[in-house]
Amino acid sequence: MTSSAAKPDILGLDLAMRSSTALDAVPLHLNEAQWHKVADYLQPVSLKQGHVLIEQGVKDRTVYFIESGSLTVHYEDSKERIRIAMVGPGSLLGEGAFFSHLPRSATVSAGSDCRLWCLTPLRYRELGTRFPDLALELTLAMSAVLARRMYNRPKRVAVT
Repeated sequence: MTSSAAKPDILGLDLAMRSSTALDAVPLHLNEAQWHKVADYLQPVSLKQGHVLIEQGVKDRTVYFIESGSLTVHYEDSKERIRIAMVGPGSLLGEGAFFSHLPRSATVSAGSDCRLWCLTPLRYRELGTRFPDLALELTLAMSAVLARRMYNRPKRVAVT
């Protein structure tokens, strides 16, 4: 992906984060120049309604930032009960596995057509090498979402 292709598009993610009032909105407030730098490390992802983004039990540490659309998060616990959470624009998915290095704790499917931005661990390390201040801001924002979800029992299922 070239940076010129990503730069105009990434500002939609910034707007989604700034305008979200959800408990698990990503508290990342970068200026336009910073967003353009971060954009070079993110990949845009389009997901059609009903498609699976993350599968429970899979070992993958990619994190996804939601620009538009809604996603459902569900898993079966030891008593075979399915728990569901909804996650929308301005939030993220995959932070649990990103930080823990453990398999995915839930399955995530698109509840509607979605536009996401993914960040792999390799691209995150590259961002951290070139722009450590931006990587730190991103880490703090993702950690804040993780902490908020853990403190809010209904949102815990969204920790993927």
